[in-house]
Amino acid sequence: MNKIKILWVDDEIDLLKPHILFLEKKNYNVTKCLSGTEALEILDEENFDIVFLDENMPGLSGIETLTELKEKNDSLPVVMITKSEEEYIMEEAIGSKIADYLIKPVNPNQILLSLKKNLDHSRLISEKTTSNYQQEFRKIAMDMAMVNSHEEWSELYQRLVYWELQLENIEDSGMFEILESQKVEANAQFCKFIDKNYPNWFEDNTDAPILSHQLFKEKIIPELSKEQPTLLVVIDNLRYDQWKSFEPIVNNYYKKEHESSFYSILPTATQYARNAIFSGLMPSEMEKQYPEYWLNDTDEGGKNMYENEFLTAQLKRYKLDIKHEYYKITNERSGKTLAANFRGLRNNDLTVVVYNFVDMLSHSKTEMEVIKELASNDKSYRSLTQSWFKNSPLLEMIQQAQQLGFKLIITTDHGTINVKNPSKVIGDKNTSLNLRYKTGKSLTYENKEVLAATHPKTIHLPSINMSSSFIFAKGDYFFAYPNNYNHYVGYYRNTYQHGGVSLEEMIIPFAVLNPR
Repeated sequence: MNKIKILWVDDEIDLLKPHILFLEKKNYNVTKCLSGTEALEILDEENFDIVFLDENMPGLSGIETLTELKEKNDSLPVVMITKSEEEYIMEEAIGSKIADYLIKPVNPNQILLSLKKNLDHSRLISEKTTSNYQQEFRKIAMDMAMVNSHEEWSELYQRLVYWELQLENIEDSGMFEILESQKVEANAQFCKFIDKNYPNWFEDNTDAPILSHQLFKEKIIPELSKEQPTLLVVIDNLRYDQWKSFEPIVNNYYKKEHESSFYSILPTATQYARNAIFSGLMPSEMEKQYPEYWLNDTDEGGKNMYENEFLTAQLKRYKLDIKHEYYKITNERSGKTLAANFRGLRNNDLTVVVYNFVDMLSHSKTEMEVIKELASNDKSYRSLTQSWFKNSPLLEMIQQAQQLGFKLIITTDHGTINVKNPSKVIGDKNTSLNLRYKTGKSLTYENKEVLAATHPKTIHLPSINMSSSFIFAKGDYFFAYPNNYNHYVGYYRNTYQHGGVSLEEMIIPFAVLNPR
């Protein structure tokens, strides 16, 4: 194994000979240096793993050396060593991104601890994370066999996401593969649970989760008040793990009051789930009560054109005397326009912003090879979402909302899943086109790969005609027709789709936050 290379910069370096001998006995390679200027010259010629830098040196000071050193190599860890405990020196050094600082006189053990903390940090975290997950793996496997309620499934899914986020930062790909197989098994069990219980959730007095059409009444209305304006952000197609990836950015401006999850209705598709949120009704009731707003899968036209009308009617139904405005953001330009005019919304009791970015991203993944490369797996998909959020007009709106004292609610209509396995289906020319669910008559399909609703009315879905049924793909399956099968499968495999039954699509986040 290569020796760790240390550059030690101090104008009294000879006094540190015992420390240097101690480190060399521990198999570290130490290069001595008397000034900042000399250190910068050496760094032009050689690579080092870490720098120990004296703060108080004649000529180029420690802080000045640090600034120039960071311009050359921002990722090189620097430990500042100082005689002074004056606060301004430490603030200046920390602001310049030091890895650690030590107060003179230092002893050899302090130096060794600093080296281990900075250079062995990643390895130690990896080993600890792997060890902890190995223990948790057995517990999750045992719990999975006994999970039998919607609350337990939500909790188990959140545990899997927690470990997924922990393991993505370590080098052990073997552990990640084990987690992936555990997620596949969890989805297989979850699909059985949904198949057995979903129809019962619409009967009275059953142990049911909050579903899309109940979200507004049960979770959003209790948060509304005349005393504090509320910003409700519905990010279309947002999974729980994606929310967790950019939650730390939101936490710079807002503190979380509480977070929970709810279940998307089936199909886990925008026209069904999001319309259900805004109308407070299931699709069959929307079709019956608002035929002028509802369109079925095979009808021409946009399927989410009347969300504001649905919302206005729901607020009226609950006799809520609140001033509200609704905005749908479908591109960068409309997002920037709303962010620029956001202060004008401060007199609303409720401002609703539907943000379609994540939906556009997941759909464009099937159309654009560049996006396919950027979002080839869940880790990169999360990273792409986080990168978008950091630079989005939505973050600007959240920053302004915080300054104006808005309460913030972040949620979604459904999640999405990376589809890997094709499932053959045959239907007539009027069958719907979605890859994760189909509605039509005389559908032929693989029974074990789908959840079938032969009587859509029992799960409050409209029937296009008397013999229509719905089928929903389980786990990571996607529907493919037998004609041109191989081309179709190659095109859509490993893309992000929604509409079916999976933990990722159905168990979705709801967070309430207050300004810091």
